[in-house]
Amino acid sequence: MADGHGTGDVSFDLTGKVAVVTGGSRGMGRSMCLAFARHGADVVVASRKAEACVALAKEITDLTGRRAVGVGAHVGRWADCDRLAATAYDEFGRVDVLVNNAGMSPLYPSLPEVTEDLFDKVIGVNLKGPFRLASLIGARMAEGDGGSIINVSSIAAVQPTPTELPYATAKAGLNALTLGLARAFGPTVRVNCIMPGPFLTDISKAWDLDAFHERAQRSIPLGRGGEPDEVVGAALYLASSASSYTTGAIIKIDGGAAFPAA
Repeated sequence: MADGHGTGDVSFDLTGKVAVVTGGSRGMGRSMCLAFARHGADVVVASRKAEACVALAKEITDLTGRRAVGVGAHVGRWADCDRLAATAYDEFGRVDVLVNNAGMSPLYPSLPEVTEDLFDKVIGVNLKGPFRLASLIGARMAEGDGGSIINVSSIAAVQPTPTELPYATAKAGLNALTLGLARAFGPTVRVNCIMPGPFLTDISKAWDLDAFHERAQRSIPLGRGGEPDEVVGAALYLASSASSYTTGAIIKIDGGAAFPAA
């Protein structure tokens, strides 16, 4: 993508760009889809629930006038990743921004009771899918006009707890993948990672929120969980020419909850 570096101007303009966002129909993914469109991008909204993606795509077009397409895809499945990439290029002819945002972290009673199926699904959605999509789309970006890949990790990658170890393991792998892909696809493709802390998305409805808020007051410097829209600034920065000299970066957005990675 043309970065306009050296001009002294900082712009979040995405006019003429195409963004693909997995896990895009709700939470942080939804916020990013809407923000990209408001800044001029056409958007491919992808998640496991095709109906929700199509509904958000229509909402994006109604609100912003940008073209948006909803695609049902389970990124833990190699074939679905291939189909999603093919659909994006068939519909728009290019992809300039890929956001690997889809994730899952199911509960389990104890570590010995983690089933092979649960483990494989968590690794599949959080790591295998981003690898496949970034490999396919990143290679095409590098052959064309370049682009930006944004992975969405978690502070669990650097401060894992016993209750989310498969998830933390996958996200640590995603951090490593970010660094390797930045080297693989540079200099025309930038690959970076957003590492969120606890965000109050749909997933948080399953939490004991009273206990969370009490704990947040003690353990998070900003004293609260994040709101989905609070990821937008970093996403726009990484998607746009504003980050023209940023690649291989892992940006912690967690209210100060986690210590920096060693």
